Amino acid sequence: DEEHGHQSNETQHQVTIRKGFYLADTACTQALWSTVMEKNPSEFKDRPENPVDNVSWDECQDFISRANKTLHGQFKLRLPSESEWEYAARGGSQTAFWWGDTITSEQANYDASIPYNKGPAGEYREQTVDVLMFEANDFGLFNVHGNVREWCQDWYGPYPEGSVADPHGAEQGRNRVLRGGSWFYYPQSLRAADRDGQRPDIRHGIRGLRLAGG
Repeated sequence: DEEHGHQSNETQHQVTIRKGFYLADTACTQALWSTVMEKNPSEFKDRPENPVDNVSWDECQDFISRANKTLHGQFKLRLPSESEWEYAARGGSQTAFWWGDTITSEQANYDASIPYNKGPAGEYREQTVDVLMFEANDFGLFNVHGNVREWCQDWYGPYPEGSVADPHGAEQGRNRVLRGGSWFYYPQSLRAADRDGQRPDIRHGIRGLRLAGG
């Protein structure tokens, strides 16, 4: 509760993930999306190494369905659950960000004109950047904080009370979970604990995805 920027929808609780899973080391790039979908909806086009943006949750499901058909059952792609996403993003840490409790624009892509937790102000790039631009966390994942907000599979809803195993969000709802902050967001919204939700049909330039499997 004492974490800088803590919100009322964040409740620390124990989560057990009992089955192994894969998570892509980067957000889905414009190059990959364009190969599968034969179009690029991104606000910041012509940057194939940057993450695809401006995609809805519904469009992500279509992308995943098409991609899975090319794999012929060898491997099944999907969006991560919210708990899988946070576990992977933290990389074994319990701090606000995988590297610690402060942040600079040398570590992530966000609106760094606003300082966080007594840290310095920095550069506001006003667009997405290369998915490999910053250092990876201890699980080998790049840009889990900032760049694009990443869709998760779950319906958005309150956390369950107490310890849980393999949670998959609310049974139903209006919004799907988004995690990780974006190039447009202030630093407190990049924290590993920060939660957000949006209607699955909404497209906006800050939203992308990171593929999971297993």
